[in-house]
Amino acid sequence: MIPGKYRSVSGRSANNVNCGLHLVIQTSSLPEKNKVEFKFNRDSPSFPGRLLQHDLERNYSSRQGDHINLVSSSMPSFPILQRSSEEKILYSDRLTLERQKLTVCPIIDGEEHLRLLNFQHNFITRIQNISNLQRLIFLDLYDNQIEEISGLSTLRSLRVLLLGKNRIKKISNLENLINLDVLDLHGNQITKIENVNHLCDLRVLNLARNLLSHVDNLNGLDSLTELNLRHNQITFVRDVDNLPSLQRLFLSFNNISSFDSVSCLADSTSLSDITFDGNPIAQESWYKHTVLQNMTQLRQLDMKRVTEEERRMASVVAKKEEEKKRESQKQSLLKEKKRLTINNVARHWDLQQRVANNATNQDRKDSASPPQDPCQTEGSTTSPFPEDTGAVDSGITSALQGLSVIDTHLVEVDGDTLSLYGSGALESLDRNWSVQTAGMITTVSFTFIEFDEIVQVLPKLKIKFPNSLHLKFKETNLVMLQQFNALAQLRRMDQLTVDPQGNPVVNFTLWKYYVLFRLSHFSMQKINGTEVTQNDMIMAERLFGILAHVASSELPQYRLISILGDARKKQFRYLLETKGKKPGIVNEENNDSKRLVGENTNRATLNYTTREFYNEKLEDIKEKKKFCKMYIEDLMKEATEVNMKNEALQKLWPQMFIELVRDAVIEIRNKNSYMKLCLQQITDQK
Repeated sequence: MIPGKYRSVSGRSANNVNCGLHLVIQTSSLPEKNKVEFKFNRDSPSFPGRLLQHDLERNYSSRQGDHINLVSSSMPSFPILQRSSEEKILYSDRLTLERQKLTVCPIIDGEEHLRLLNFQHNFITRIQNISNLQRLIFLDLYDNQIEEISGLSTLRSLRVLLLGKNRIKKISNLENLINLDVLDLHGNQITKIENVNHLCDLRVLNLARNLLSHVDNLNGLDSLTELNLRHNQITFVRDVDNLPSLQRLFLSFNNISSFDSVSCLADSTSLSDITFDGNPIAQESWYKHTVLQNMTQLRQLDMKRVTEEERRMASVVAKKEEEKKRESQKQSLLKEKKRLTINNVARHWDLQQRVANNATNQDRKDSASPPQDPCQTEGSTTSPFPEDTGAVDSGITSALQGLSVIDTHLVEVDGDTLSLYGSGALESLDRNWSVQTAGMITTVSFTFIEFDEIVQVLPKLKIKFPNSLHLKFKETNLVMLQQFNALAQLRRMDQLTVDPQGNPVVNFTLWKYYVLFRLSHFSMQKINGTEVTQNDMIMAERLFGILAHVASSELPQYRLISILGDARKKQFRYLLETKGKKPGIVNEENNDSKRLVGENTNRATLNYTTREFYNEKLEDIKEKKKFCKMYIEDLMKEATEVNMKNEALQKLWPQMFIELVRDAVIEIRNKNSYMKLCLQQITDQK
């Protein structure tokens, strides 16, 4: 070769190139071609000793001293590479062109025997001009500007393909690389794992530092032993349990936040090394124990060896966590069931109220209609409750029947509170409650239950739960003050809560004062969460004391005694007996007792009759009326018959008297014969 001037391929002068590169232009025997010589003074190459390393982001440091010629071809954009005979003999199977500022792959002539080709740290944008290197085993294109995998279809012998730190957005065009052993695609812009299912011999796949959000589509990679997915945006992992040979999986620095999103890993029997550090899941207190409990075959976690003590502790903690989880799930199910049941009870209650409202409206229409024949209304009495008559919407009725097959009540004991939802819950008071549970109950809450139904179980309530001090009413149809009278039969009550929802009585201004007056013997402390003061008690007495006295004064004694209980009857009789005594006979203590008894008696006359009790009483009255009517009719019939017989007797008596006298005269006309006849009759009777 003849030395020439220092010029670049484009003809611009240059004295030297970085990295000790000497650019020499020589004129060959062919005048139409120019030969460009690159001389590298570097260390001898060292082939990586271990390809199956977990992080192929670190590049092998192979160097070689080649004496390479790039000859410009008829196509100026693709230089032709030629090496000297000595270089070919010394490095017959490998070629390194790293850090040469190449923008394209040169045409490589006469190098079909190459097995290793290195294009690291260049500016290559497309893989081309290497289709003739069909014996190539190792191809390194790390740190270039490649945007698409292409030009590899003829490289069927390729075992190692390094394309890290490029601009690749999609895995493609690997169909013919069936012998591929290592595929490095880290540091690209890949968003999806695809087109790798046919690589059944692939052992190492590096997809670190890409844009992956999930892991799937890994079926067919039966030989894969190492999968690097660090520094992505992964939130869940699938199909990893279908990799029979996978031993090392690196998921560090992703967005995995729960073990459920990577639960398939627990089904893998081959995994021995895994990393989760840098994920939200690794910050959880249960992280390590859960992983070790579900992946018992692990030898390393987050690059640290797993000890037997850690396994044992993981087993213990995992069992406790599992128990907590089961309990939490149980509580969640109970809460959900409670919510659904309460919603159903509320719907059932709403339908009942609509039915009742329809019946009330129908009664109002009937009352507004013209009066009936007086003979049909004679003897009727006015009822404080409308009868459940009238047409009911068929849609409401069918809906009510449909709900009847679902749970329509709920009984819940939460600490010291017993909550009853729906009228069916009142049946729980008939259960055999344990003494301990019953003694703990201090608050009883009623929701979606008619107050009249609650009144019927109040005697059971004071027996079953003797320590109950606080009653709550919500959606119970408390509509009038006299309904509070029924609460007087309880043993004790310190607090009363009446929710405005479903209880119109709360809209009355004086309802609290009436409660304090009527239930004054309980010495209540709070009403609807508000403390009861002495001034409240005085105001209640002023408002309702006189009315109660008037009500009790108007009642006759027998009626008053029937209202009072047995114990109160004795006190009332004592009160009546002491009324006639002189003032000096009864001492001061008896006077106080008398005053107290009188106050209680006045309040006791303010009672409440439930609708059901009233209906029963009305039916009883009807039965009694019916019986009395039949009895009177029988008496009248009998008296009529007696009178008719008497009148007939009066008509027949004169003739009968004459015949009697005649018969007597005839019989005694012969005295001796008559005496014999009488003696004979006496003898026959004996």
